[in-house]
Amino acid sequence: MSLFEDTYRTIEATYEGIFRDKGSKFIAYVYPFEDEIKLKDVIAQLKVLHPKARHHCYAYRLTPDRSIFRVNDDGEPSGTAGRPILNVLLSLDLTNVLVVVVRYFGGTLLGVPGLINAYKSATQIALESAKVIEKTTDDIYELRFQYLQMNDIMRIIKEENATIREQQFDNDCVMQIAIRKMNVNTVVGRLEKIEHTKLHYLKTI
Repeated sequence: MSLFEDTYRTIEATYEGIFRDKGSKFIAYVYPFEDEIKLKDVIAQLKVLHPKARHHCYAYRLTPDRSIFRVNDDGEPSGTAGRPILNVLLSLDLTNVLVVVVRYFGGTLLGVPGLINAYKSATQIALESAKVIEKTTDDIYELRFQYLQMNDIMRIIKEENATIREQQFDNDCVMQIAIRKMNVNTVVGRLEKIEHTKLHYLKTI
């Protein structure tokens, strides 16, 4: 991601696609995905849904700058499942996406080229039905201020199109806001001018 690029492509919801070859069935599930911790839950749910499947192979790509990825062949020959799945995500320039392909073995070996084609094709079929959306890269800040500053804070958030993610109001108020990356310097500069206001950077999404 370049210095001035603050958008990325991902998918809106969960989709699936099926590819068949020589009796084997490959079912691809594609998910919007931002947290690696949730991977185990997704795999566990699919194993309950498909207890007789031979393999549950996956690939994912994370973060707006597309820097984190992982592949898993789950017992298939090395490089025949996870990598072809990831290559589809790369070719479509998608991130924050998880793809799991569940395979039912049909009794006939497909060979390395056949497996690569099957996992790639199942992933492509699922993503062809997916709605691709463009999201902005946002910096998340924690904002602490006194209740008397509420109106000033809310006016800036509205004028700068920042998004409130969490809020807790008392005499001392805490708010978590998302600011589009290209607007960060302007918004932070305005907020810091308000008395008794403290800003703390949390993460980029």
